[in-house]
Amino acid sequence: MHFDAGTWRRVLGAALLGAALAAAGLAPVVAAGDTTVKIDNFAFAPEQLTVKVGTTVTWINEDDIPHTVVASGRGFKSKALDTDDKFSFTFTAPGSYEYFCSLHPHMKAMVTVEGNQTGE
Repeated sequence: MHFDAGTWRRVLGAALLGAALAAAGLAPVVAAGDTTVKIDNFAFAPEQLTVKVGTTVTWINEDDIPHTVVASGRGFKSKALDTDDKFSFTFTAPGSYEYFCSLHPHMKAMVTVEGNQTGE
C-alpha cells in the first residue's frame, strides 16, 4: 500500500492530536473490564468513559472533602463519599449516563455504555 506525503501528514497529525487530547484528559477513555473513576481536585477522571454492558465502575474519592456520584436520570446515587470511600455501580443497559456531584454541581461527567457482554 502506498500513501502520498499529504496522506502521511494527515495520518500523523490525527495521531498526534489524539495523543494530545488523551494526555490532556479530554478524549473519552474506553475501558476494558471493570474500571475505576477517581474523584480529586473537584473533578471526575476520566470525565468521559466508554464501557461495555455488564461493566462495574467504581468511583474512589481521593479528594480531602466529601463528594457524591449521582446520575442525572436517577439511575444511581451514592451517599456522601469521604476521603478514600468508594461507590460502585454495574451498568446493565446500553446508553449515555450523565452524572454529577450533588454537593458540587459543576462537577459533571459521563459514562457511555455500549453493546452487551458478548461484544455484539
